[in-house]
Amino acid sequence: MSPQANLKPSLDENFQACLKTLESLLAEMTEIRRHLHQYPELSHQEVETPKLIAEYYRKLGLEVRTEVGGRGVVATFRVPDPVKTIAFRADFDALPIQDEKDVPYKSKNPGVSHACGHDGHTAALLGFAKSLVENKDRIRHDVVLIHQFGEELYPGGAKAMISDGCLEGVDAIYGCHLQSMLPSGRMYYREGYIQAAVDTFEITVKGKGGHGAVPHEAVDPIVVASHIVTALQTIVSRSTDPLEQLVVSVGSIHAGDANNVIPGEAVMTGTIRSYAPETRKTAREKLVKIASSVADALDAHAEVELESGYDALWNHPEETKIVKKAMVNLFAEEDVLETSPVMPGEDFSYYTQHVPGSFFFTGARPEGEAYPHHHAKFDFDETAMLNTAKTFMAILHQY
Repeated sequence: MSPQANLKPSLDENFQACLKTLESLLAEMTEIRRHLHQYPELSHQEVETPKLIAEYYRKLGLEVRTEVGGRGVVATFRVPDPVKTIAFRADFDALPIQDEKDVPYKSKNPGVSHACGHDGHTAALLGFAKSLVENKDRIRHDVVLIHQFGEELYPGGAKAMISDGCLEGVDAIYGCHLQSMLPSGRMYYREGYIQAAVDTFEITVKGKGGHGAVPHEAVDPIVVASHIVTALQTIVSRSTDPLEQLVVSVGSIHAGDANNVIPGEAVMTGTIRSYAPETRKTAREKLVKIASSVADALDAHAEVELESGYDALWNHPEETKIVKKAMVNLFAEEDVLETSPVMPGEDFSYYTQHVPGSFFFTGARPEGEAYPHHHAKFDFDETAMLNTAKTFMAILHQY
C-alpha cells in the first residue's frame, strides 16, 4: 500500500490549512463509513442513509434540501461574494449482495452490502464539507454537495435530481469513484469518455415444441438461439470500426426443463456497452436485425426488447485539466496516472451533459487480498477517502 502523499511546500497557507483539517477528519470519515457499511440500503429504497446525511449537514449549519429528485440530499456551503459555484457528488446506495467479509463493520442487513464503495464516497464528501466549514474564511467559492440515491439501479437518481434543480447556478461539477483493484495512493484522471453507455436486451425466440427424439417435427428455439448468439458477435467484429470500443454480451439463456423435450420458447438476455453515440445506435439496430433475420431463416420468430441504460460518461477537457493539476499539486508525479476507459456504467454522465465537469478514480486497493467491485468480499483502503477529499479540496483551490 502506497503511503499518503506528503504536502508539497509550494502550496499556499490557506490550502495547507484545509488539507491539515482533512487529515484530522480521517478518523471521523472512517467512523461514518463503517456505520453506513453496517446499515446499507438498496437503490431507490434508501431511508436512513439520507436522514444521516441531512442531519450531519444541519449540525454543520449548512443549507439542506432533502427528497431532491426522490431520495437525494443537497447541501450548500456559501461564502460572501463567491467567485464560482462548484458542485461535488457522491452516491450512497448499496447492492443486493450478501456481505461475506470477516470484519467488525460487516453488513447487518441480510442480503445487502456496500460492495462498490458508495459508503466511502459519502464519508469522503461529508469530511470535505466539514473541512470547508472549519476553514470558511479561507474559501472563496460556494460549494454544492450532492448526495445521490439509486446509482446502481436504472433509471438511477442523477436525472431526477437534476430535474429537481440540484445543478441550479453550478459552474462545474466533479465526482470520484474509489477503485479497490487500483493501488492505494494513486490517482487517475481521463479526458473524454471514461465510462461506457449501458443498454440491456432480451430476445425471445419462439419455435415449435416437440419430442427430442423427432426434432424434424419441431422448430428448436435452443438451436436458433445458439445461432443468434454466434451471429451477434459479428456486430463487434464486422459491423464496428475496430478503433471504437464495443461489447455485446449474452449473459443468460433460459429454455426448457426436460432432457427429451424440445421447448417452444427460449429467452436470452444480455448487455451492450459502448462509448460513441453512433456506435451505440449501430449496435442496437444490428442486434434487432440479426436476431429477427436468423430466426426467420430457421423458421422461428424472434422478439427483441431493448432498454437504454446510462449514457457514456464524458469528461470535459478544461475540467479534467483542473483535476490533473489538483492531483499533481498533491501527489508524487508517478502516482498521478491517466486511466484507460472502463466499461461499467455511471449516471454521473448526466451531470456533465448539463454543466462542465470531470469524474476521476482514487486507487483504494486494501492490504492483503483485494476483491473487485460487486464482489461479496469487497472492501477498500479507507485512507483513499482522505485522498479523495484532498483532491476535492485541491480542485476547489484551482478556481
